[in-house]
Amino acid sequence: MCSQFQISFEEIISLDNLLAAWREFLGGKRHKLDVQKFGLRLMDNLTELRDELATGSYKHDGYERFAICDPKPREIHKATVRDRVLNHAIYRQLYPLFDRTFITESFSCREGKGTHAAMDCFRAQADVISRSNTKNCWVLKCDIRKFFANIDHDILVGILAKYLTDKRSIDLLDQLVRSFETGPSRGLPLGNLTSQLLVNVYMNEFDQYVKHGLKVKHYVRYADDFALMSRDRAELEEWLELMRHFLSDRLALDMHPHKVSIETLASGVDFLGWVHFPNHRVLRTVTRQRMERNIWQGLAFNAAASYQGMLKYGNGRKLSDDVANALWLTAEK
Repeated sequence: MCSQFQISFEEIISLDNLLAAWREFLGGKRHKLDVQKFGLRLMDNLTELRDELATGSYKHDGYERFAICDPKPREIHKATVRDRVLNHAIYRQLYPLFDRTFITESFSCREGKGTHAAMDCFRAQADVISRSNTKNCWVLKCDIRKFFANIDHDILVGILAKYLTDKRSIDLLDQLVRSFETGPSRGLPLGNLTSQLLVNVYMNEFDQYVKHGLKVKHYVRYADDFALMSRDRAELEEWLELMRHFLSDRLALDMHPHKVSIETLASGVDFLGWVHFPNHRVLRTVTRQRMERNIWQGLAFNAAASYQGMLKYGNGRKLSDDVANALWLTAEK
């Protein structure tokens, strides 16, 4: 039986919470015209939003769609300023409650976590399995096919209802979840702040099954990428089939058919953009090639600084020197 949260709908829609949400939302967006327009009548707009929520007349608006390359093409769906502020207001109240239910080995979109922490956890667990590289360490790596696009609305709202006791809060979340579709009752928009939390709530069902149902000791997940480790390949193969069934039957998700592998750590395991070995990790080949191409095509200062920050987490000394040279050349122009 999961813990139930005594969350207050009135607290979510209070002006204090909406104002705090506005301040958090505003960071880095002050120059946007739609944000400036909303801010000109800030208290009127927030009061109107609160009144619509309180009376049940609130309706979520549509989304603006645009494409990005990050590095592969992705579709982002951006809600109106009003709806994004509400997203922040909901997130402020829900995140602290749900975060404490998540397992330690879940690293995506959580405070104090992130990709680097996930990779460090991966390395620490591999070291335990391999007994400091004296035993064979097998790694099962998996990826979920079209993760955000295939989140089932009915299943997600059902999971939320297990934790929340306030009906109006559940109804509000139900409207938020169903405000976007990639197919009938499926999909969450990449652009919504709450989507990051909701997919973790969704995948927490899987995490709990892996850790407590299958009793897997060595497991790391970041969003839709996850890895399990064992000294026994057959054990990983058995877990793989059980996980396939759980994802399909309970969460209506499928593993990506071309992104499931079982390899030894000694042969190199591609996880979160790096290829991991017992004593070091190197950038994935396509990532390194893209970075090298960008460096000498005249990358922006911010991109170069980001690259240098990324490279310090692995064996990328030569590439880091190239980035430093590119920064120097840019400064000289």
